[in-house]
Amino acid sequence: MEHFGLWVGAFLTLGIYSFLYRDNAWYKLCEAIFIGISAGYWVVILFWDNFYGKFWIGREEEPMLWVGAALGVLMLCRLVPRIGWISRWPLAFIVGATAGLWMMNYFSSNIMAQVQSTIMPLLGEGYSASFGEIVGNFVIAVGTFAGLIYFYFSKEHKGAFGATARLGIWVIMITFGASFGYTVMSRMSLLIGRIDFLLGDWLGLIQ
Repeated sequence: MEHFGLWVGAFLTLGIYSFLYRDNAWYKLCEAIFIGISAGYWVVILFWDNFYGKFWIGREEEPMLWVGAALGVLMLCRLVPRIGWISRWPLAFIVGATAGLWMMNYFSSNIMAQVQSTIMPLLGEGYSASFGEIVGNFVIAVGTFAGLIYFYFSKEHKGAFGATARLGIWVIMITFGASFGYTVMSRMSLLIGRIDFLLGDWLGLIQ
């Protein structure tokens, strides 16, 4: 069974990468298998974690869980065309609650954390910061200020104001480039893992 699993994994991996040549039946088969297994896996996980682990076990101690269960059942009305409109109510509740939750998370992580990093003392607390920390604080402060200047369109970008705005463009482009590079590296790690599986575990060419 171990060798059978290796061959199945290699078959599916090569099938997914066959899309680099062109769209073909092999790729579609592997894609359908991946999506089907993923959907089945998450159905089982959500059933045991949410329905059984949260609702069924705690339904007597937490009466509000019945409200969530009722909303979940109403979501299934989407499967019946005549009463499919009922599913809009629980869907609206889920979208609104999720938006509010993530708004607070992003406000604390993206906005307040950025503001805190921007208003740090340039020379460090009690002037005890290292040279690298001082340079980093200056770069953050100047880069943030220049980026904000670039998005200030009430004044024409000329002279010193325009130079600061151009510096803001460079800061924004460097930030986008670093973010894109991080995404590329994360995808490259997945590719390296698959190549290591094919050449190492499957073919045994590398140890």
